Amino acid sequence: MSLLPSQAETIARARADLRVGLPVVIADGGRGLLVLAAETLSAARLDGLRSMGDGVTVAITQRRAETLKMAAYDGDLARLRLPADMGAAWVRALADPARDLSHPLKGPLIGLRQGQADLHRLALALTKSAQLLPAIVALDIANPRAEAQQLGAALLIADHLAQDLAEHHPLLPVAAARLPMEAAEAGRLHIFRPENGGVEHYAIEIGRPDREQPVLARLHSACFTGDVLGSLKCDCGPQLRTALAEMGRLGAGVLLYLNQEGRGIGLANKMRAYSLQDQGFDTVEANHRLGFEDDERDFRIGADLLKRMGFSAVRLMTNNPAKVAMMQAEGIMVAERVPLVTETGRHNAHYLSVKRDKSGHLL
Repeated sequence: MSLLPSQAETIARARADLRVGLPVVIADGGRGLLVLAAETLSAARLDGLRSMGDGVTVAITQRRAETLKMAAYDGDLARLRLPADMGAAWVRALADPARDLSHPLKGPLIGLRQGQADLHRLALALTKSAQLLPAIVALDIANPRAEAQQLGAALLIADHLAQDLAEHHPLLPVAAARLPMEAAEAGRLHIFRPENGGVEHYAIEIGRPDREQPVLARLHSACFTGDVLGSLKCDCGPQLRTALAEMGRLGAGVLLYLNQEGRGIGLANKMRAYSLQDQGFDTVEANHRLGFEDDERDFRIGADLLKRMGFSAVRLMTNNPAKVAMMQAEGIMVAERVPLVTETGRHNAHYLSVKRDKSGHLL
């Protein structure tokens, strides 16, 4: 058995490397791209990248380009040549909308039309999966394997990276134990971990639900601010407690707690979005200014957890039709959509109206 890392393990390492400011290499045959995350870019590493060749580029998503009034000639992303007189602070300001007022950008920003953007696209998707701002600096390289070996950088094969980013990694059971809770003393907590070593997800089982009948189920995305701190800006905490209380009242149910904070962008980026909301942008607009889509979550995780626990049909507690559609597409029969009604307050009224009007929630 080889002790060398698999490509999936190398991709997991690459996420960690980008988060601490290290470079990674994406290779497609003899063609390659040396990549650094804009958010963690240091002046020293940018100097090192420039010393390796001319033509350092910056790539951002089309969503972020819209905010910067920049044409995205590559469709879902935009590339520009990094000006010779601009350093790491300028790149970070380009990526982070929190700096738009304190670091006004010098324009116009002219996007590149020539050259291939496929490896840049993969690099942006990789930074998203690492819960970093989706922006990179990069340099085209001719001998990616040699460059990666010389730099000690993770070498990612483009086809493997694209597959890894697109697929749902099966969740494997790690541990389970009885957990008496306020909602129900007959509680049990199950921990699952994806086979690629990614973030763990949880299933909270109330009572002993009949696997032959549709189970009352809730897909709940982690919300540290709402679930733990009792934030009044959203309805997440009340939804969590209401769902558990109803399952406790009925004596059976399963709540899937998915670690996809901030609609999949992570807590740090969620706080960036909150800062933008303080400037007057709504939740969708804030995500777009950061470079993300409206919702970056993967609800396939919930269907996988249900199947692994032996459930094939649910009474789904949700106001989100997208969750119903995903369940059915993944082979879980939705016997009933159970509305999840919580109170509206002055702090979350606008948030809920955006959920209804822009995200299609049935409120």
